[in-house]
Amino acid sequence: MSKRNSQEAKRAARDRLRAERERQAKKDKIRRQSLVGVAVIGVLAVAAGIFFAVNKLTAPSGWEAAKDQKLVQPANSSGKNGQFIVVGGESAKKTVDLYEDLRCPACAQFEQGAGKLLTKGAQDGKFKLKVHLGDLIDGNAGGEGSKNAISALGAALNVSKSAYQDYHDKLYSPQFHPEETQDKFADDDYLLKVAGSVPALKNNGGFKKALEEGTYDKWALEMVDGFQKGKVQATPTIRIDGKDVEQNQLPGALQKLGVKLPG
Repeated sequence: MSKRNSQEAKRAARDRLRAERERQAKKDKIRRQSLVGVAVIGVLAVAAGIFFAVNKLTAPSGWEAAKDQKLVQPANSSGKNGQFIVVGGESAKKTVDLYEDLRCPACAQFEQGAGKLLTKGAQDGKFKLKVHLGDLIDGNAGGEGSKNAISALGAALNVSKSAYQDYHDKLYSPQFHPEETQDKFADDDYLLKVAGSVPALKNNGGFKKALEEGTYDKWALEMVDGFQKGKVQATPTIRIDGKDVEQNQLPGALQKLGVKLPG
């Protein structure tokens, strides 16, 4: 081989080696950049996960979150933000205010007896009956059944006043009203079970959706707020034209309002 050919061969070999090194360096650079990118994405993902977890832990939930809901007022509710329910006697001159707690055993006993007379008198137009629902037992014994049942009643009230009344009566019935220490009304499934005994609510998709999604949770809090403004100390409390009436005095008071007593 001539000296010239030998030099050309060596130069070509050097060029190939340099090109190969440049290609390898480029590949290494791309690989390093990819690893850095993956690492950055991983860090960002972890940071995002931590942020989401912290937000989830610190974000209000349940009835705290309901305070920030948009108010959805059920049809057939009355007063500012629907803070009470008029059962009957809308145009009557006399007004009876009834304050109840849906978990209250004394309210259940009342509704199974004298409460029926009170409701009928209002529906007959003898007086206006305004129902105010509170959560005294939720506050005293713990739980959320009082508020949850109010929300469910709101869903029934939105269907119709008769659906509300039927559901109200079933919730207070011996068949379905739980012991005060059993917070069964906090369970949506139990409230749906009770609703299954009301023809207007049984298999009613709109009612079920509103109950399960808590459509009227904010309204339930408004109802509780209205109840608290009444400054009652116990349930049930009955007031006729602003004056408290004891349960044993109620039949006589209703008779004076034109209600015919049984027997």
